[in-house]
This record gives sequence, C-alpha cells and structure tokens, in this order.
Amino acid sequence: MSGQINGQINGPSGGQGTAQTVGELWGRVTGTQAAPPSWLVLATGAVALVAVLYRPVWRYSRNAVTIAHEGGHGLAAVLTRRRLAGIRLHSDTSGLTLSYGRPTGPGMVLTLIAGYTAPALLGLGCAALLATDRITALLWLAVALLLALLIRIRNAFGLFSVLLTGAAFFLVSWFGSAEVQAGFAYLGSWFLLVGAVRPVLELQHQRRGGRAGGSDADQLARLTGIPGLAWVGLFLVTALACLALGTSWLLRPL
Repeated sequence: MSGQINGQINGPSGGQGTAQTVGELWGRVTGTQAAPPSWLVLATGAVALVAVLYRPVWRYSRNAVTIAHEGGHGLAAVLTRRRLAGIRLHSDTSGLTLSYGRPTGPGMVLTLIAGYTAPALLGLGCAALLATDRITALLWLAVALLLALLIRIRNAFGLFSVLLTGAAFFLVSWFGSAEVQAGFAYLGSWFLLVGAVRPVLELQHQRRGGRAGGSDADQLARLTGIPGLAWVGLFLVTALACLALGTSWLLRPL
C-alpha cells in the first residue's frame, strides 16, 4: 500500500480521526486494486522464468523457494501438533526444520510432504488473490507470514534472508506506486509457481546420484513403504498442476 498514516490522538476528534485512518487502511488492504497492464503480467513472468532457468541467478533466487519450503515444513508441524523447535536457512540454499513428536504417523508424513509442495501451493494462493485484484492483500499477507516465520529462525543467515525478504515486501507495499506493487506481486507469484518445479527435478537428479539419502522423499519412503520415486512424482505433479492453474489465473487480465 502506498502512502503514510498521519494524525494524532487528541480528545474525541483525534480518536475519530485515528479510527477513520485505521478504517481506510483496512479498506485498502482488503479491497481490490486496478488490474495491471498486460505487458507487466507478461514481463514479470519472463523475469521469473529467467530467474529460475539461468543458473547464476538461480543460485541466489532459490533462497526464496527455500524460505517457502521450510516454512511449509514448519506450518505443517504446528498444524499437526508437533513441537516446532526451529528453522535454519543456509547460504547454499539448503534448509532444516526441526520438530519434535512421534517419529512416525500422519503428523510426520504431512510435515515431510509439506516442504516440496509449499512453494507451489503458496504460488497458487498468490495467483488466486491476484485473479481477484487483491494486490495489497497479497503483499501484506506475505509480510505477516514472513514475520511469523522470523520468530522460528535459529541462525544468522536465516534471519538475514527472512528480514530482507520481509523488508522488500513491506517497503513496496507502503511506498511503491500502484504499478510497482502490481509488478512485485506478480513477479513473486510467477517465481513461486515456476520455481517450485526445479527443486523437484534437482531432488531426483541427486537421488539418482546417491546424494540424497536423507531427502524428504526418502524419509517418506522409509515411513510409509511407498518408493521415494512415487513421492518425487507427487511433488512434481503438484508443482506442475499449480503452475498450470496459476498461469491461467495470472493471465486472466490479458
């Protein structure tokens, strides 16, 4: 959201002014914004595609997917009543989510599934908001989710990554023009949708080389007896389905 909130609480008139300001702020967050021009939707999609396919850029942009991945593990752990001990994000774009509870059972299975599916599902949720022209709501929801994740981070690089990402969303939502906000929101949505596919392919490449014995897919195989390749297939189908549906929603204004 663009602009600043000014006003003082000074007796009845000040209180009324503050209430109006809060009401206006809430209205902007929950309201709709004008659909962006077609060129912006296509341009942000192209930039996201380059950020995923071009390896030197992906080396850094992948951190955003890791944030969503580990956040997915953390959210699933909380929802299944496991005790979330903390999340670590590393400079090599890997991450670790540590939770305590039963080492087997539905809670552990859902927590493991949530990692590779989270970026795609989050991207689809963003696309759904953009399909209804709720650009500001998307930006503020991203800030809220990142703040919730921040209190669970347990290492310096992770704190830096989440703070930097959250600050970018906040600054754009607060100071950016309508076009800048739309561009940032569409770029983030495209990136999550497209970026959710590549880590799954990389996972299977590592598994073939025998370098991913402790991966989510292999842990799921040991827990359920279902082959790891089947779980990789589930991750990939989820990512591709979200990409297809999300793309149809993001291209709606065209």
